[in-house]
Amino acid sequence: MSVWQRLIALVPLLLFPATAPAQIIGTEAEYAVIMDHETGDILWSKNGDTPMTPASMTKMMTAYFVFDLIDQGEITLQDEMVVSDDAWRRGGFPSGTSTMGLSPKERPTVEELLHGVIIMSGNDACIVLAEGIAGSEEAFAQQMTQRAHELGLTSVNFVNSTGLEGEGHVVSATDLAELARLTIENYPQYYDWYDNPEYTWGSFTQGNRNPLLGTMEGADGLKTGHLDASGYGLTGSAVRDGKRRIIVLNGTESKQARAQEAERLMRMAFTAFETRTIQAGDKRLAELDVWMGERRSVGVQLQESVDVTAHKRAFSRGKTEIVHDRLIEAPISAGDQIATLVVTIEGKDPIELPLVASEDVPRLGFVGKAIEGLSRMMDGGA
Repeated sequence: MSVWQRLIALVPLLLFPATAPAQIIGTEAEYAVIMDHETGDILWSKNGDTPMTPASMTKMMTAYFVFDLIDQGEITLQDEMVVSDDAWRRGGFPSGTSTMGLSPKERPTVEELLHGVIIMSGNDACIVLAEGIAGSEEAFAQQMTQRAHELGLTSVNFVNSTGLEGEGHVVSATDLAELARLTIENYPQYYDWYDNPEYTWGSFTQGNRNPLLGTMEGADGLKTGHLDASGYGLTGSAVRDGKRRIIVLNGTESKQARAQEAERLMRMAFTAFETRTIQAGDKRLAELDVWMGERRSVGVQLQESVDVTAHKRAFSRGKTEIVHDRLIEAPISAGDQIATLVVTIEGKDPIELPLVASEDVPRLGFVGKAIEGLSRMMDGGA
């Protein structure tokens, strides 16, 4: 069925006529999102839904999947897992990549390995966990991809547990932000580990690479990543004045650029956004034409109030539309949903709010139908 859209300017409490288009938040990052932790709403996005190479930010899902298994009683924090030659070769010191510093035949516990994953970003720790749990890293990657899909992270396709380069190994920035939110919500007892400044295995000590820790007020997680194919990325979270925000960025050119951009985006996440309420009530937002009704039009109003959080300047550039079927046919009862208010604000997905009829509109009787049909024929069916 065709749809008729009509712009309205009858929501002055929230939006105003659009100004000249301009990007409100600029970033050199190729991908970026800002999320409100409490609601899970994406406050702002740049290519946020586009699958990207996450590098070591993959390890957030590796850790989350292990948390799940512990919670389900399949493994315990005290279980020991053997370091294979393959895990040492591909993830230990010989690999030249981020490592926990494990040696073949060592038997670290699951808890020690999780610290190696979360704080040290150890590729060897990831592979040892994957082999110890699923028998192979490939099988583990398949299982954690399936679990990610169960969590609603539909962009995920992981081919390894580490985030090292692999064909088709992708996830979106939006899904990484949601994974961070789920980690904080579901596993607070382990989330504290993301805030640890360093960890030592044997004689090897590795500092946490998260540049927000210790420099940004309230920052307490989560994970950095870097590959030549991805650039420098970070998933971060912080709390200020009782509010938590989550940011994800990827594709910056250097550690310094990542640190500066992460601090800037996190600061803006707290200072540049506000929440406004679109109030429901008796106020009519528009009069819509009715076909075959005793009245030729019907008023519409919001069914319920809704809070909208966005960049402060984005509100003045927003747009509202009423969308409804081309023909709204009687009978109509007050409270029936007959249209949708679509609110479009830069950096956010369109917000769709139900609009309901303000009053009853009975259907015309036989004579009235005949007159209405004749009238429309004379008007050319317009």
